[in-house]
Amino acid sequence: MFTWIQRYFQKHFGIIIVVILAAMAVPLIVVFTPSAGGIGRGGRFAQKRVVFGYNLASAEDQSRLIGDASLSIMLQMGYVGVNDEQLQQYALQRAAALHLAEQLNLPASTETEIADHIKALPIFRAEDGRFSAKHYAEFRQSLQGGSRLSEAEVSRVIADDIRADKVRNLLAGPGYVLDSDIVDQLQRVDTTWTLQLAHIDYASYAPQIEPTNDELTRFFADNTFRYQTPPRVVASYAHFPASRYQSQVSTSEDELRAVFDSMPSRFAKPKPAAANDGDTQAAALEPAGPGDFALVRSQIEALVLSEKARQLATRAASDLTLALYDAALSNDPSARQSLLATHQVEEKTLAPFTENRGPAELGNLGNVTAEAFRLNAEHFYSDAIPVQDGAVVLFWKELLPTYTPLLSEVLPQVRADYIEEQKREKFVALGRHVKAQIEARLKAGDDFAAASARAASSAGVAIETSTVPTFSLGKPPQEGSFTAFNLLENLEQGQVSDMTLSNARGTFVYAAKREVPDLSAANPRFDEIRQQLSTLTSGVGVVRTLTDLVEQELRRTEPAAN
Repeated sequence: MFTWIQRYFQKHFGIIIVVILAAMAVPLIVVFTPSAGGIGRGGRFAQKRVVFGYNLASAEDQSRLIGDASLSIMLQMGYVGVNDEQLQQYALQRAAALHLAEQLNLPASTETEIADHIKALPIFRAEDGRFSAKHYAEFRQSLQGGSRLSEAEVSRVIADDIRADKVRNLLAGPGYVLDSDIVDQLQRVDTTWTLQLAHIDYASYAPQIEPTNDELTRFFADNTFRYQTPPRVVASYAHFPASRYQSQVSTSEDELRAVFDSMPSRFAKPKPAAANDGDTQAAALEPAGPGDFALVRSQIEALVLSEKARQLATRAASDLTLALYDAALSNDPSARQSLLATHQVEEKTLAPFTENRGPAELGNLGNVTAEAFRLNAEHFYSDAIPVQDGAVVLFWKELLPTYTPLLSEVLPQVRADYIEEQKREKFVALGRHVKAQIEARLKAGDDFAAASARAASSAGVAIETSTVPTFSLGKPPQEGSFTAFNLLENLEQGQVSDMTLSNARGTFVYAAKREVPDLSAANPRFDEIRQQLSTLTSGVGVVRTLTDLVEQELRRTEPAAN
């Protein structure tokens, strides 16, 4: 039998995979199709393709592969902080590691190993870095409710992670590091800097720029693509509002409670002192806890009823599309008026919209836009599309081609863009001039603040200086007063950097003081850096080995081209 923590974990953690997959919204089959940049082959009659024991042509195996990897990441990071491509790579590398574990006949994970692994998971650590039973209990309580996973499946993912880690440790090796690499890293992270900054406000810089007609004509000819209007869909729609079906739906206390228990924190309750502390309405709210059902019941009821009404609206919209299919009508608004009237909806016009910005009338929704750009003269109506306040059916009219305007049509915008581009070029040239003036004044004996002030005065701009407290790259400034750390790679003490343009201002960095640490093996940090680089090097080696293994397996199982 497992320890108490394992039993609780298995009993209450099943729902987490549902939360993960819902939040990610990853269509698993698409992950492995060529159109999505995946690794399998699409098509109705996909060949069987077994990779490390998973058939990538099977939706069930894909779901298990991605679901296990998602849960594994969630346990180790506390959230699924990766994109689709990274998730796919991790899933396949994890499968490769488990495949090696089988080939090496590594024993199954023991109960003690599983218990120790759970206690070491970052998601359950307190601020002191140790396992917190309180954090675990709170997390477990927040995940109470129905589960699509069995206890055996959750245990399997944990046990497999332990075996995969054993394989990675075997592949890691000693992680050899050269002394010269240690010296470079030690100098990079432990060198201390005292910096002074000088800022010129870009917004207040206003050079006189009066473009001629010839200059604007040339600029427009060189940048015509910036003013083109991309292809636009002209369409109309029939709207099925959810409010029409509100009276047809109902709920129960058990249903409301189940929705609340699945994730209480998605609902907001008033803060206890909100009425007295002058908070705004938004700031006066906080996420609900497991015991706050009564406080947020009305929110839950409104959410459930709204979603049920929207489902009925979507069903009614689907009935319309089926009727359109059965009627085999032509793409003529007058031909479908009778049918629309039967379904108690009207056809409404949408303003032409592009693929990058959908119809404003429907909230610029991506799913609406994507569906609209799939329509054409032959397939002129869409499936039912859920929207926030119900559902819609789109009707295609035409696709307007890319439109290139005349200069006279966009002259004000062209003029503004030309002036902005010229201003930026002049500002960069101003930066070179001011830097030269600062360097000259520093050589003459001025401190950085005085040198900057005199250089700015001669250039006719205002400048603001500040000092960054001494820091190293290993311990950067906490207040975030300096972020251009890449400038320090080639900056010696007493030097001034080129002006960098960011955050609407130009910035010069002056290295007032630079102290290099002891770079010999006598420095206690020398062995510490060696260990860090060794771990990094061995880790990179593991990833490369598993990546090569995955690529070889994918090539080996690639279906033959027809």
